[in-house]
Parts: sequence; C-alpha cells; structure tokens
Amino acid sequence: MQAIKTLIAAAAVTMVAILGFAYSGAYDISADSPHSGFTKWLFSTTKHASVERQASNVEVPDLSDEALILAGVNDFNGMCAECHGAPGRAAEAMAKGMNPAPPDLAEEVLELSAAELFWVTKHGIKMTGMPAWGVTHDDDTIWPIIAFITTLPELDAAQYEKMLARAGGLGHHADASAHADEPPQEPDEHNYSTNEH
Repeated sequence: MQAIKTLIAAAAVTMVAILGFAYSGAYDISADSPHSGFTKWLFSTTKHASVERQASNVEVPDLSDEALILAGVNDFNGMCAECHGAPGRAAEAMAKGMNPAPPDLAEEVLELSAAELFWVTKHGIKMTGMPAWGVTHDDDTIWPIIAFITTLPELDAAQYEKMLARAGGLGHHADASAHADEPPQEPDEHNYSTNEH
C-alpha cells in the first residue's frame, strides 16, 4: 500500500513539474533554434516507429509502371519540390526556415519503404510542416508521386527536366500549356493520369 501511495505522489509531482515547465515559457519554440539532442532523438525515434507501424498494412501497387512514374513527376514538382527540392533544384526559401528541415527525398527513399513513403505523404507528420495530402488527394493521385520518388536516387538535373517534359499533360498537377508543342501522352488503362479534383 505504501508503494502505491509513493507512486501516486511521484506521478503527481511529475505532472506538476511538466505543467509548470509548459506554462513557464522557458522552452524556446522558435523555428530558428535547434532542438536539444534529447528532443531530436525522442521525436525522430517516435516518428520512425510510428510510421513503420502505421504503414505495415499498406498494399503497394507496381511502382515500375512508366505511366505511373510520369504522372507522378508533375505532381511531385507541384506538391513536393518547393520544400524538399528536386534534382538540380534547391528547396525554396520557405523550407529553409522550417524546423525540422524537410528531408532530401532522394535520401529518404533509401531509409523508408514505399508503403512508409505513401503513409507519410497521405497522412503527413504533426508539427513538421508536412501536410496530410490525403485530405485533398485520393490514393490514386498519391501513388504516382511515390512511384516517382522511388526513382530520385537515380536522377540528375538533366534527367529530371527531361522527365518533366515527357510528362506534359499527365498527373493531377500537369501543366499542359507548358508543353503545348509536344504531342500528348496516351493514357493507359489505369486512372493515374486522369484524376481531376
């Protein structure tokens, strides 16, 4: 019985300490100051474990389909490149002030499975600036982006620009006017290139 009272007292003291710290304003929440080593470790470990668990039941389609990849490059360019950068392109100014900084997706591909990349893209990550694209995009418009992202480690700037040119008219964020002088791509039997929202 004494042990239970001691545990309750310890829990109460801990809760008061946490609330006191939260209301004190002592923790610097500014985006331009780095996290402490412990905070960074805690957040990173929690994030990776959560993504791995949440993505464990995601079924991955065939991501080698060229039509899927081409549909994804325009969407990547319109939705992801601003914060994450792209081959030959640095992230834009807004991303440089974010903490944590948006990761280089060519490196993330080597760390995360396709299912995990899909889950993060669809659901986002709290308190990082990574939005939940699934709120405005269905799965058929997210998978092309993942298919394209998996090719990033192999792409240089010239290949990226060439792929963008080939992808005119494909994907949710296609800019057909930018490639008006090129013949349109024939859509395949999937609906990856024809989703409209």
